[in-house]
Amino acid sequence: MNRATITREEFLQDRQGRTFADVVNEPQQPFDEVLAFFDNADRQRRMEESEVHHDRPPLAGVVREFEAQPVFDRFLATQHPRLTNRLRQAVGVLVRLIMERRGWNKTGRKGSLGVRAVVAPRTATPGAYHNTGGLAFWFLRAERYEREEGMPYQSVRKRQQEVDPVAAKRLKSSTTGRSRVAKSPAGRSRRNGT
Repeated sequence: MNRATITREEFLQDRQGRTFADVVNEPQQPFDEVLAFFDNADRQRRMEESEVHHDRPPLAGVVREFEAQPVFDRFLATQHPRLTNRLRQAVGVLVRLIMERRGWNKTGRKGSLGVRAVVAPRTATPGAYHNTGGLAFWFLRAERYEREEGMPYQSVRKRQQEVDPVAAKRLKSSTTGRSRVAKSPAGRSRRNGT
């Protein structure tokens, strides 16, 4: 498939994109570099493969390469967290626009990209909001997508439901139900046998 090119003007015409006019128009923000990074057929193919073959958000397919670019790493490490958060959110909008042009729809679910470091609320220290584990250093979560015509492979959960529907039902009820809190003989609360 051909690459999906998104211009600044197209980004700002999008109902969600226009809410990031501050990111697009602020000279300090590296938004032109973000557009150039994602305007690449190989990266867009890897974004799709991330969903199809790895059951991860599209951003997972390129996030390490993105974060390794000095312009993005420097910005995310040295600017006020409010500015870096806005850029990360704008990247999410751009990914959506690209995926929609390539025939994908949002699922309404997010996939994990990392485990956030413990940070005090409202911390204004540049670079404080990073991860301590996972795939990405700066990005925490990203939107999941599915093909308009349907996905070529089933998820493990879906396949398990077909193979053993009784076990799948038990697993679903155990993961969606709340665990009961029991009192120990000493009167302290404890969770299900712990």
